[in-house]
Amino acid sequence: MKVFYQGDIIKISGFGNLFLIISKNVFIRERKMFHVSPIVNTDIINPMNIDIKGVDGTEGTVICEEIKLIDPVARACTKVDRINYWGIINISDAIQGMFEYD
Repeated sequence: MKVFYQGDIIKISGFGNLFLIISKNVFIRERKMFHVSPIVNTDIINPMNIDIKGVDGTEGTVICEEIKLIDPVARACTKVDRINYWGIINISDAIQGMFEYD
C-alpha cells in the first residue's frame, strides 16, 4: 500500500475532482483506510466550504460536510499535492465543529 497522510490531496480513480485526506495519521496506519472530503471549484459561501492551496499550487474549496471513507487499495488513489499544517488545523476544526454538542 502507498503511504498516505492527513492533509494529502489525492486523485481517486473514477472521480473527476480531487479529495483531501482528513483522517488522523494514526487512523490511517491502523485501519489502512482514510476519510476524505471533496475539493471543488466553487464560489458558494458557506462556513463548511474552506478554500485551500496546496504546497505545489493545487487550489480549490474543501466541502467539509461531505465525508467519505475510502479504501485506497480498492480505489486506486494517487497523491497529487498536500496542504500545510495550518490548513489541516482549519479543516479539522470545521469538521469537529459539526459533531460538538449544542
